[in-house]
Amino acid sequence: MERRSTAHLIESEVVVVGGGYAGLAAALRLHDEAVDVTLVEAADRVGGRALTEIRPGSVTIDHGGQWVGPTQTHLLALAARFGCPTFPTWETGSHIEIWHDGARVPYTGAAPADAPGVAEYVRVTELLDALARTVDTARPWRTARFAEWDARTAGSFFRAETDDPDARRRLDLAVQGLWCTEPDDISLFHVLFYIAAAGSFTQLMETRGCAQDSRFAAGAAAPARAVASLLGERVLLGAPVHTIAHDEQGVRVHTPGAVVTARRAIVALPPPAVRAVDFTPGLPESRDGWLAHNRMGRVAKVHAVYDRPFWRESGLSGVATLYDDGPVGVVFDNSPDDASCGVLVGFVYGDRLDRFTALDEPGRRAAVLAGLVAVAGAPAGHPRDYTERIWTQDPLARGGYAAYATPGGWTAHAERGWREPAGALHWAGTETATRWNGYIDGAVSSGHRAAAEVLAALGRDTR
Repeated sequence: MERRSTAHLIESEVVVVGGGYAGLAAALRLHDEAVDVTLVEAADRVGGRALTEIRPGSVTIDHGGQWVGPTQTHLLALAARFGCPTFPTWETGSHIEIWHDGARVPYTGAAPADAPGVAEYVRVTELLDALARTVDTARPWRTARFAEWDARTAGSFFRAETDDPDARRRLDLAVQGLWCTEPDDISLFHVLFYIAAAGSFTQLMETRGCAQDSRFAAGAAAPARAVASLLGERVLLGAPVHTIAHDEQGVRVHTPGAVVTARRAIVALPPPAVRAVDFTPGLPESRDGWLAHNRMGRVAKVHAVYDRPFWRESGLSGVATLYDDGPVGVVFDNSPDDASCGVLVGFVYGDRLDRFTALDEPGRRAAVLAGLVAVAGAPAGHPRDYTERIWTQDPLARGGYAAYATPGGWTAHAERGWREPAGALHWAGTETATRWNGYIDGAVSSGHRAAAEVLAALGRDTR
């Protein structure tokens, strides 16, 4: 195997590449089973696509994944183990829809009952649920209409099912919000698989009892930091992996400051980051093809901080969907549990992001605040703090919050390329999860699965 004499040599039973939730969960499980494990992470922090920042005034902001729902049991168990409390997402009061003609519609519940396109939207999403119930999430290629659905886009499906333009606007925004892409870019099968992995379309979209149910008091990265603290010196930060050499003897993972040798490796990186690593020998064609068909979503997350959540005083929840020409598609109240300040968070998805990033910083800020004013009133135009995170510009993730499969990717490559080990290489990451794929919970469960594969390969008895 390749050797480099200039780097410090670290010998370990298993090396985990990537310090997001998938890699941390894998390393923790191996540590719990008394396996000598080393985790290497390119960034100077852990958490990956969960990124918590403390802003001026000690305001906790989550730039990445932030929510947890009651059926996301792997993440909740991890948080409970390390004493990381959660609190319910604020949704009390009237929600707002902003329409392309400027109409501002208040409502409560999932959607305004008699608003344009709602009936057709509900019919089509119920059809998506029915189709998703036939998906085999463990072995997706065994799904009855697998090839048929993977050959289509979500957009083509919507056009075939309804000619109601308002329903289509709702369906398009749902795709943009969930996968951070446009309906004509994503495989219909991937949409159905993702719904099946969550349990239902409602589970993905709604708040109480669903995916957006609760937030972490200390930010979504709090459990990740707790895991890293327990692992201690086994975690190497600021260690980007350039080359992974592998053969029947094991692996050699090369970073600028160290070479880690191990019997097995778990690679827990987003698909673009996996493709940026030089594997020696190269990856199997099926794995490489699968990665090529996986694109990261296009999304920015913006926060505006105020002295108080003033919109609540007007009976507003701070929850909004915007179908206008502005950059923001969805807004939530992201204030802390004690309401010591007010925070509105907005999301910029898909093609809207392309227009957004073409603006300079003052232009982006002005466009976002105009949308928040339409939702919450004139005071929203004067935050005491404003911050944005454009995930397509992140040098490591290269997009967010997860990757999605383009048409043909599942059928051409998934059976052997989705997550099947390649010799001593094992794969983790939320994109490999069968439950809550695309979410932090899916990342945690994927780490557990990869660790179980490694333990079996090492011949270890597990508790």
